Amino acid sequence: MTVTYTFRPDGDNPTTFHVDPDAGMHRSDRDKARPLPEWTRLGHCQCSNCPLSIEKESHCPAAVAILPIVDRFRNDDAYEKMTVRVDDGRRRYEKDTTLEESLRSLLGLIMATSACPILAELRPMAVHHMPFASSDEFIMRSVSLYLLQQYFAKRHDREPDWALNGLVERNQRLQLVNQALWQRIHTVCQGDSNLKALLNFFSMASSVSYSLETQLRKLEGKLDEQGIGAV
Repeated sequence: MTVTYTFRPDGDNPTTFHVDPDAGMHRSDRDKARPLPEWTRLGHCQCSNCPLSIEKESHCPAAVAILPIVDRFRNDDAYEKMTVRVDDGRRRYEKDTTLEESLRSLLGLIMATSACPILAELRPMAVHHMPFASSDEFIMRSVSLYLLQQYFAKRHDREPDWALNGLVERNQRLQLVNQALWQRIHTVCQGDSNLKALLNFFSMASSVSYSLETQLRKLEGKLDEQGIGAV
């Protein structure tokens, strides 16, 4: 399955990116001929919880993965209006939105499918990618997937984590990665589109880390209003 994002700014030519959730985003032959910029080196603003070693890895896999996006939109304004179409071969989404929202969606997909061992924890969500997800949808999908993983753990005679402690810890790890990636690209972006997109993604992970119970109570209230809450 390949997910295709097509950005159509007003009065400008469209830009298209293709992402394979199973294989990630790979550099094209043309891009491979170019040296990687300094900000993608592993030791540059390396995540405090990064398990990789600069003796074995020269570059940050997540930084290399998002490089084409950062390069393309490094000078663009976050609130630039455009039409974005997403096609995953099963269905098509289209939305008139801001560059910030669409980049948050695309960057989240690319980071989750990169070779970063921490961001790889999001890969199951990337396989079932949902473009332009709201904060509530992100919480719902994160919790639902995690609980499904715990159900399968129980089926295989492992101790399930119904209290969601592991989910909170996972998003705490993701926050550290998001912070470091933001620091990496901060010095190379003249516009704020990439920066705000990462901050938006960062805030979603924060909502799981610091206020999961509050978020769950909000969702519970909405389900109760629809008559499908707890009985």
